[in-house]
Amino acid sequence: MSLARAGRAVALAGIVSRVSGFARTLVVAAVLGTAAVGDAYNGVNNLPNMVYELLLGSVLASAVVPLLTRARRHGRKRSREFTQRVMLASILALATITALTVLCAPLIVRAFVTDSEQRHLATWWAYLLLPQIFFYGVTVVVSAVLNVRDSFATAAWAPVVNNAIVLATCAVFALLPGPVTLTPSSMTTAQVLTIGIGTTAGIAGQAAWVILALRRERFRWSWQVRPLPYTWRPVRAGIPMLGWLLAYAAISQIGVAITMRVAFDHDGVSIYSYAELLFQVPYGILAASVLTVLMPRISRAAAHHDHSAVIADLTRGARYLSTALIPITIAMSLLGPAFTTLVFTGRVAPDAAQLIGIAVACSAFGLAPFALVMLQMRVFYAYNDTRTPTAINLVMVTTKVTAIVFAATLFDGTAVVVMLGVASSLAYVAGAVAGHLLLRRRHGLLGFSVAAAAATRVGTASCIAGAATLTAVALTQATIGTVMLRQMTTLTIGTVLGIVVFLFAAKAIGIPELRTARTMLKRT
Repeated sequence: MSLARAGRAVALAGIVSRVSGFARTLVVAAVLGTAAVGDAYNGVNNLPNMVYELLLGSVLASAVVPLLTRARRHGRKRSREFTQRVMLASILALATITALTVLCAPLIVRAFVTDSEQRHLATWWAYLLLPQIFFYGVTVVVSAVLNVRDSFATAAWAPVVNNAIVLATCAVFALLPGPVTLTPSSMTTAQVLTIGIGTTAGIAGQAAWVILALRRERFRWSWQVRPLPYTWRPVRAGIPMLGWLLAYAAISQIGVAITMRVAFDHDGVSIYSYAELLFQVPYGILAASVLTVLMPRISRAAAHHDHSAVIADLTRGARYLSTALIPITIAMSLLGPAFTTLVFTGRVAPDAAQLIGIAVACSAFGLAPFALVMLQMRVFYAYNDTRTPTAINLVMVTTKVTAIVFAATLFDGTAVVVMLGVASSLAYVAGAVAGHLLLRRRHGLLGFSVAAAAATRVGTASCIAGAATLTAVALTQATIGTVMLRQMTTLTIGTVLGIVVFLFAAKAIGIPELRTARTMLKRT
């Protein structure tokens, strides 16, 4: 499958996944709200989710793919045996980690939640939601096997299964008898169990989907693969990487712990969580599809010591990521509050809906750096280097924690909640800079001037479109009095005008990446 065709298939799955995921977010917000119950659920559910986003979703997959790619060079039989051993070792490790995490659920919750009633509810949900870590891990490992086999789209549809199950769970929850106003002490046992078990069932369904997809690829699990001593071979091959992966995870969890504690202290867990989900939407649709398809290519080039091909894919990825995400960054910065006010009002309090948008707008500048640092890390992982990404992650977490501490010291209330997203984006910028310097030291010239020129062209067109959008936003805000009508008009006119002006500006400036993308789409 060509890069363009594979990328298009993954992007389509990403669009459906993120749209259905956004619908799930709205329904969960409507069912649980953004007060104490919503914060308890989102705070606990964020733990396995962030493990997935920060570790499993990128790091583990990026580390496993090069191992499996190199094994394929030694023949089909050896590759199949090695793959099965890697999967078995991963399942055993995931089961152990998940069991220990669930046993520590009360301690984990106590570190974040101070209110006794909220802590009791969060502890129950922790027991029900933390097993997601195992199913997330299975999803990632099996997806990596599929990607090495050049099967990208099927795994990309797995989150849709999760979203459908959670939406069905919320429907059942809404039909259950219970109090009109939810509080940690008033929720019934049936309500707690339904939302907890249903959420974890969604991740289990996601794992089942990719397992079925692997079977359709004619991969057959051999129960003759024994845990010991045969699985020791891939474990031994991965030991040099494992220590740094664990260090990466530990560093990430320090950042997560501090973020969640500050969010709980300022009653902003749900606000932060929903803003973070919206931040991830364009990344999941546009960037993840590019990175998913590029990772096996980069790994194969690294395995054959074709360093020029690795750098070419790095530069190509940086160019297309910048072209896709810089316009989205400008749009999110200008239209984020109008969008969230329009779609969240009626499901959460109006002030909370607007605050989600403000948080999205203020943190949008980190979108392109986030995608870039994920791409840079994939290059290091392609060479089985897990130490350097851990160093980059240390830079990012240090930057994030420092920004959060300053924000908590200088600001109060909702400003601190907004700064949580800003701190994450500052961390991505620091990580992208550190990643570039480390890649430059190892590989020499990276062709960054080409990527920078592409970013400059797209940035110029985006700023021109942004100026036109800002003018439209200012006029509608000044002339329309009704809140919902004003936000709807702002969003509609701003979006249409911004797209039209951007396309005209892009044509006048000349952005070859857009022409190339249009040509590839026509061919597919």
